Amino acid sequence: MFACRNCDYQEKADNQCVYRNEIVHAPAEQTLLVQDLSTDPTLPRTRMRCSKCGHEEAVFFQAQGNSAETKMTLYYICCNKACGHRWFS
Repeated sequence: MFACRNCDYQEKADNQCVYRNEIVHAPAEQTLLVQDLSTDPTLPRTRMRCSKCGHEEAVFFQAQGNSAETKMTLYYICCNKACGHRWFS
């Protein structure tokens, strides 16, 4: 049942979903997000040469795939602000 908090209006609900929040990112927003990660002071850094620009520092983080059978993957992002190259291992 849907009910208004400001008046006594009510209507029967056709499903039991109370709240749904969908976040949709445009490709440009995702690129900015990844580039921002290279300046995140909470992410660990390592000395690893970027294959694109040759810069010798990258941030890294782990992410697990959707399946329990997939291995943990390390993602790297070049710390050169002009580059922002991403790779994984």
